[in-house]
Amino acid sequence: MYPSGGRVQTVTDLNSLREAVDELRQSGTIAMVPTMGALHEGHMTLVREAKRHATHVTASIFVNPTQFGPNEDLDAYPRQLAEDQAKLEAEGVALLWAPDVDAMYPQGFATSISVTGVSEGLCGASRPGHFDGVATVVCKLFNQLRPDVALFGEKDWQQLAVIRRMAADLNLTLPCVDNIIGVPTVREEDGLAMSSRNAYLSNAERASAARLNQAMREAIARIEAGADVAQALDWLTGELAAAGFGPIDYVTLADAANLHELAETPAAPARLLVAARIGTTRLIDNMHVEGKSA
Repeated sequence: MYPSGGRVQTVTDLNSLREAVDELRQSGTIAMVPTMGALHEGHMTLVREAKRHATHVTASIFVNPTQFGPNEDLDAYPRQLAEDQAKLEAEGVALLWAPDVDAMYPQGFATSISVTGVSEGLCGASRPGHFDGVATVVCKLFNQLRPDVALFGEKDWQQLAVIRRMAADLNLTLPCVDNIIGVPTVREEDGLAMSSRNAYLSNAERASAARLNQAMREAIARIEAGADVAQALDWLTGELAAAGFGPIDYVTLADAANLHELAETPAAPARLLVAARIGTTRLIDNMHVEGKSA
């Protein structure tokens, strides 16, 4: 049974982390929930799901500079370690790994992991180098925390695909691909996917942002009913523009596994994926689309 409100052990250096992980492993299995902090209910859902898969839950908080591009929000990204610690303690998280940049990328660091294929379109096209940074830091976290299972939100479907491909290609056993678990997106009451970046939205932008979820669901209904895919995507793009989104990075129907773009009603399950800005805030979302044979 997990404790409620117990003190989470927070470590910031690698030697202390190794000692803490070794101690946890003596009494059971370990789940990992990697985050960049500014924790919300979506992160807490990952933590609660992690409890179902392991004896101990560990979390990481690290705002990873290598996955931010020029003119992105690295400096502005919210950092609230004390508040995040309190939330993790309330859920009974055993260990928090909270390194600084020098601990994660010491002087002379010169290695990067690049995952081709699944990383090249969608956010990979509009954010060059982003998924290299993601793959590299997640591989390091796997090696540092040595979890038996790791949990990621499905909100960033492409990120999940990149991490699974990286783990398979590098023969990672901690965790293996089967133990990289995607957890369904947690949403606000109006359907907007929870995100730390939602805090950037003005009141007016926040009200308009709800149209993203609504329009995506309407477009999916059209596609599943047999409508022309290109027309459905064009309609969705127009609805987002009318709601105040722009620029729109992509509105795409893709194979759920390999992220290949689909021009026709899918024969197998697919994903509708969107990335668009409203004001200065870039929002992403994706949803399941049933295939013809489903």
